[in-house]
Amino acid sequence: MQTLPPRPPTSWPVLAIVGPTAAGKTAAAFALAQALAPRVAVEIVSMDSALVYRGMDIGTAKPTPGERARVAHHLIDIRDPLHAYSAAEFARDATRLIADIRARGALPLIVGGTLLYLKALTEGLAELPVADAAVRAQLDEEARAVGWPAMHTELARVDPVTAARLAPADSQRIQRALEVWRLSGQPLSTLLASTKGAASACPMSAGAVFSLEPADRGWLHERIAQRLHAMLQDGLLDEVRALRARGDLHTDLPSMRCVGYRQCWQALDGAFPLAELAQRGIAATRQLARRQLTWLRAMPGRQVIAADAPDATAQLVRAALRRLNA
Repeated sequence: MQTLPPRPPTSWPVLAIVGPTAAGKTAAAFALAQALAPRVAVEIVSMDSALVYRGMDIGTAKPTPGERARVAHHLIDIRDPLHAYSAAEFARDATRLIADIRARGALPLIVGGTLLYLKALTEGLAELPVADAAVRAQLDEEARAVGWPAMHTELARVDPVTAARLAPADSQRIQRALEVWRLSGQPLSTLLASTKGAASACPMSAGAVFSLEPADRGWLHERIAQRLHAMLQDGLLDEVRALRARGDLHTDLPSMRCVGYRQCWQALDGAFPLAELAQRGIAATRQLARRQLTWLRAMPGRQVIAADAPDATAQLVRAALRRLNA
């Protein structure tokens, strides 16, 4: 390991490991923590919109209790699946945690693939209308009558910029964009372009975001398929059955819209045969990975490391150590 300079923890940059789902972010984070130990303790701030929910362990690839005992983790299991967790809340919580971790003489390491959270932390967020149950109910009613592709066409009429980046079946995001239009009279794309939220007190330093991105998309697709099959074998469907048995959860909640959980719920509802579950879950996860890679391409300051390189983890560790010594 390279020798780190004797400087106060508050002067260390906040590092982040990002990338699409199944790209190896967790393994890289643990490798970096091991490389720095025992000289520097690492504490991971999870940047994952699914890991926040309790009782959702298998389908989120949540770190095991043993892994969390080895390296401290934050923002995991902090919400009941009934309650949403927003990007603004993440920015607030992460900013506080970064200060606390530094005060303990440790290194904050942000790890995850929910890139809207990173944007909220580093740039702030536009002031968007809060969710309106009545408007959403009306949009759902219209979608039942005409279908989400038709709603996507309606969105293209009022907000072509947002519609261009959404798939015609992306009901959650189409609904939100139309909701913003109906509540504010302005396109979501216009509001996002005029960010007004105050940026985090702990913005990312230059060269501190390390992104694991595959050179070969087929490599990532294979890993996604392997992981989805392993989750099903480990009991993902039973995990969703237990969540359904509570009686207070439904598929309109952000927690139950998470990839894998939504497809399991739909299969248990009889929307398609259980034999198709793996195929549909893999397809949805690939779509998620595609969206994440689109976000990443819009982050020119990131340091890209080929996730499918045989020494990808070692490359990332070396790059992170160089940044700490800069």
